[in-house]
Amino acid sequence: MSLDRDTLLDIYTRTMKVARFDEKMRSLLMSGKLATIYYTMRGQELVTSAMMAALNQDDYLVTTYRGQHDQIAKGVPLDLLIAEIAGRATGTCKGKGGSMHITHPATGVMVTTGVVGSGLPIANGLALSSQNRKDGRVTVTCFGDGATNIGAFHEAMNMAQLYRLPVIFLCQNNRYGEHTAFADHTKVDSIVTRAAAYGMKGVKVDGNDALAMYAAAKEAVDRARAGEGPTLIEAMCYRMMGHFFGADFSYMPPEHIEEMKAEDPLPKLQALMLEHQFQQAELDAIVAKLEAEIEAAVEFAFSSPFPDADEILKDVFEEEIAA
Repeated sequence: MSLDRDTLLDIYTRTMKVARFDEKMRSLLMSGKLATIYYTMRGQELVTSAMMAALNQDDYLVTTYRGQHDQIAKGVPLDLLIAEIAGRATGTCKGKGGSMHITHPATGVMVTTGVVGSGLPIANGLALSSQNRKDGRVTVTCFGDGATNIGAFHEAMNMAQLYRLPVIFLCQNNRYGEHTAFADHTKVDSIVTRAAAYGMKGVKVDGNDALAMYAAAKEAVDRARAGEGPTLIEAMCYRMMGHFFGADFSYMPPEHIEEMKAEDPLPKLQALMLEHQFQQAELDAIVAKLEAEIEAAVEFAFSSPFPDADEILKDVFEEEIAA
């Protein structure tokens, strides 16, 4: 599939925004300026950027606690996102959710779940609502290969196909469920083969190939929006750092590490952009603008206050509004 310049530029910008954000977060953690649990998305920047480039802003996203790349690519403002990660009152959830529980309905980020696989049935609920209201929205739910062996995965797939829901199941298969290799927790060769059990369309794609990933995403979005039902996309990628920040690769064989480095999506995307007649100076200018945006977002976050103590009792129960 060939892409026009605007789409390529869109994917590149989203990808580099995710990449530079991740670099900044790791720098803040290493310097001691930020202390929080953090799941780096290094290696999975392109998968989500191509997916979100195929969506509209008002389409829905449900992601996981390792989903900062999904949230950024979908458009969550960086100042609000970093403020939330830093536990500040100006964050997307008033600093009470942290990195594992980002919600920002204005950009379609409806839920970030901390329970593996729990986002799939939630995504079905959003898609069913869109179907009933005929609002034309598509819902994407992101998860890893480790989420595909729990009941919620199979139940959600069955229900989505049964009701032909406008939902896309995006499995970002980075080949490890936490510290367990894919072959050690799943006997099938590919997750996408499971789509056939529900009569669902399934697509396996190289998530480090911008053209292939966008083509798979766009087809799935178009099908969902046209009322043709759900799609399971298995996007093959790599997690180029440990499961959480600070984890090493002691669980990973050396040959896999070498394979992973060779498939780094960032230099591959850079080469693709140059092949499509983008100038290096143009690409550098985009990155410089993104870095300035990230620095401004960090300054905003760290100058924001922490939540007041009385916030602990708010947003727990519905508050009665006086007549």
